[in-house]
Amino acid sequence: MNDQLAEADIFDRMKAGGPIRKDDPEYGKFSEVVSRTIRLCVEMNAQATNLDDVRNKLGEIIGIEIDETTIIFPPFYTNFGRSISLGKNVFINHACSFLDIGGITIEDDVQIGPRVNLTSENHPLDPEDRKTLLLGSILIKRNVWIGAGATIFPGVTIGENAVVAAGAVVNRDVPPNTVVAGIPAKVVKRF
Repeated sequence: MNDQLAEADIFDRMKAGGPIRKDDPEYGKFSEVVSRTIRLCVEMNAQATNLDDVRNKLGEIIGIEIDETTIIFPPFYTNFGRSISLGKNVFINHACSFLDIGGITIEDDVQIGPRVNLTSENHPLDPEDRKTLLLGSILIKRNVWIGAGATIFPGVTIGENAVVAAGAVVNRDVPPNTVVAGIPAKVVKRF
């Protein structure tokens, strides 16, 4: 790790891709954000009575106003919140989970089915280091459709106009204008 990155605060190091260890001297700052996000998610999922309430509360969680054309159906779950970026005309169905510590960017006109999991974080295989967070941002390009129950792993880009089939597990980039399906997801159609 270069000296400049080593001296950066924990949030800058997270944006740069980690790793983040529990013994990091600034881990408490990170924990404060997580605690706030958990509280706000509980409030959003329990108290929001309309789509505007959900959009406003999620905007409070991520720290940016969400465009009025974007619709989120609760419940919605995130563990950090500060590293989510949502475009315009995005639809997120019920019970989605965004683990966004490594960053999640969703461009315009994306549709996300129910119970989709976007996880921008992982852990090392080494049992001695397993509590370390390994981060990799997820990018969902314009006009993507992600089917129910799909899982997208860290570091993956879903190309423009692509379709991720229901239940797919995506562990590598998806080319634009394709349909991927399966575990692990593979291209099954090009258009």
